[in-house]
Amino acid sequence: MPKNIVCDASCLILLNKIERLDVLQKVFGKILITDIIAQEIKISNPDWIKVQNPSSVLQKGLSNLLDPGEASAISLAAELESALLIIDEAKGRKVATRMGIHITGSLGVIIAAKNKGHISTVKPILERIQATNFRISSHLVREVLESVNKN
Repeated sequence: MPKNIVCDASCLILLNKIERLDVLQKVFGKILITDIIAQEIKISNPDWIKVQNPSSVLQKGLSNLLDPGEASAISLAAELESALLIIDEAKGRKVATRMGIHITGSLGVIIAAKNKGHISTVKPILERIQATNFRISSHLVREVLESVNKN
């Protein structure tokens, strides 16, 4: 498992919205976010979410391409040893992947929770996600369900 887990705002907002923020902690333990993300999520940070800001100028350059939260999360993940970045937005995922950063998304967190035995089934969680404004295609829902039913 990666040594450092950096999370962009979307996963935190989504899991908080469906009242399953606990899944993130169960799968990864401690999560790192930046000040910008802390301001975006508008929830009180539990003690397992730590704020750490990137020290490089990379964030400034990425801010020309991405929103400030994504730029800060990618910059932090790029600085850390053995980092996994949890990010959902397609453009940010593409940039992070090109930089060699390992990524997953909110649905990857749900799959990991199932595979590690932290949740017994993903279907109710996917249904709750679909009831929010989080965009998820029916094709992706099927893929997720198929992937966890194989394990």
